[in-house]
Amino acid sequence: MNISQDYAWPLTVAEAIVIQEKLRDQVITSDQLPEPIQYVAGVDMGFEANGTISRAAVVVLSFPDLQVIETSLAHRPTTFPYVPGFLSFREIPAVLDALEKIKTTPDIILCDGQGIAHPRRLGIASHLGLLIDMPTIGVAKSKLVGKNEEVPETKGSRQPLIYKGETIGAVLRSRTGVKPLYISSGHRVSLPTAIDYVLRCTTKYRLPETTRLADKLASAK
Repeated sequence: MNISQDYAWPLTVAEAIVIQEKLRDQVITSDQLPEPIQYVAGVDMGFEANGTISRAAVVVLSFPDLQVIETSLAHRPTTFPYVPGFLSFREIPAVLDALEKIKTTPDIILCDGQGIAHPRRLGIASHLGLLIDMPTIGVAKSKLVGKNEEVPETKGSRQPLIYKGETIGAVLRSRTGVKPLYISSGHRVSLPTAIDYVLRCTTKYRLPETTRLADKLASAK
């Protein structure tokens, strides 16, 4: 992929907050998707050398049959501390490096993290989607903000995730009897569409294949 990396990445939380507040209103939460969807991708992160080296993984799958088409890994020094709510500043630089290596451009990217289900509505999925102007979905394994009603145990059950009176995502049971996932719009994808693609990318595991395979690649030794 042709990726522009002409960004001045912040080094402090105060600088990062300014960027999040500036970008949040640019996020699009309606569907602006290519047709047909032929390729979906997952991105995830691992870290080496006690967190000083970021290890980003990208896995591109065909859709809807979910066959692996291409993978890439990228490493770079970690320049931002681990602070909940600011993971995009820690992780996206290496993710961009990994995306730059792939030849197959995905139609949608599923990120291991939040989209707009974030205190300032700019989790890693939304931030990445804005930077590369591509449809993205936040698929998080834990809640950052918001409240929800109990989700029934059956696959496909979901409850709205509410924060300050606004629906910012959905708590989705991706498999019967497993812990739910926290789904939110990243960029150029509505919440109903995000839920639909997460379920269509989920086979026999809790995580969609995009996220599961990227996580496996990012954490491989």
